[in-house]
Amino acid sequence: MDKLVNKYANKLAAAGLAEKTGPLSPLVGGLDDTLVWNRKGPETKVLEQIFEGLNINSLVFLRPKAPYEKIIRFLAQAALSANGLIEPKDCETRTFLHDLPVVNQFSADKIIRALKKRKSVIIDVPEGNSTFSGTAVIAHGTVSPEQGFVVVSSVCFACFVKFFADYLEDLQLNRASKTCHDLFDDLSLALTPSRTPDSTVGMELPILAKGPFSTEEQIYAAIVQAGRKTVEYGLVDSYFGNVSYCRDNILYISQTGSSLDELEGCIDPVPLDGSSSAGLTASSELTAHIKTIAHTQCDAILHGHPKFSVILSMDCDPKEKAVCPHRNHCHIHCPKKRTLNQVPIVPGEVGTGPTGLCNTLPKAFGDLNHVIVYGHGVFTLGKNDFSQAFDTLVEVETNARITYLKKVQQLRNAHQGASSII
Repeated sequence: MDKLVNKYANKLAAAGLAEKTGPLSPLVGGLDDTLVWNRKGPETKVLEQIFEGLNINSLVFLRPKAPYEKIIRFLAQAALSANGLIEPKDCETRTFLHDLPVVNQFSADKIIRALKKRKSVIIDVPEGNSTFSGTAVIAHGTVSPEQGFVVVSSVCFACFVKFFADYLEDLQLNRASKTCHDLFDDLSLALTPSRTPDSTVGMELPILAKGPFSTEEQIYAAIVQAGRKTVEYGLVDSYFGNVSYCRDNILYISQTGSSLDELEGCIDPVPLDGSSSAGLTASSELTAHIKTIAHTQCDAILHGHPKFSVILSMDCDPKEKAVCPHRNHCHIHCPKKRTLNQVPIVPGEVGTGPTGLCNTLPKAFGDLNHVIVYGHGVFTLGKNDFSQAFDTLVEVETNARITYLKKVQQLRNAHQGASSII
């Protein structure tokens, strides 16, 4: 357990979500024979009470690093003045988190009540509290600290996406507050492509294994490499996403719930003729991959969740949306033909139902090798290997970030003649 709590504390820091050392670094606790923490901290006195009130074996306490800290604090304070909930609209939140409860006290009782209903709770405590003040995200696990790591990472991603998606909509409706403008201005230097901490702009693209691959060992190695680079380049939230490669009528695909940066031993070979049950543990988007390969004749599929592609996939004229009969189910029923920088945006949900991605995604690939799914992420294709798919994923997100900033600038200039942020 000592290794695990340190591993996931380090992964949060490596992902740019937290400080690596010091009093602002993550606290990760794990219960085996005894309760162990990755480091000492005054907060553990309250956090240990949570173990007593819940049937859990691990807990993650994250004090988010900039820019996440200011974003989450802004959203948390707005939630506390309303219904106590942050309600993002991205796919992962809808599917796994539903909403993000917020409490204004570092109280074991309040945290326990929230965690009995949801996978996470955000605390925003005013200055003056003797034990803790500030903003933090707390999540628990019943099997491993990995669960808490995934949830707090997803909370940071969801809040990032929500703030910038909401800001764009507020600008379109000319209702953005001065507080919101000020926060955006504070964050904007970190968002310009040349300065973004997790930006792929200016980074040398990785040299990935060249195909076609003739052995299973080569295929497994190529999938592992592609998954790891997708995480390293900040093209996913926590580890969500999937990757596959088809050879000799067998689809090699990452397992459901597997970490894209740790795919060793987590890849399933699924015969396309259905002669094996290997697909039982494969990615929940297995059918979408199979149908996409059949439709496009590609070899490789890479799926990531880059932030600005997700943000702009949900961008819609607010006035049209207000009267749209599908406005509460845009992610599965949007009837409009939509694009972002000429890349198709399609609705669809994970699974094989009538509105599943397996029905909406494959036919969206035309002359392009990439499609964006509403609120969900980007799917890219490759022939022979993952080089083209990875480079395209980087390009789509780079263009989305630039497009977002230009759109914001145009709206701000129209409303208030603001200075340039590009």
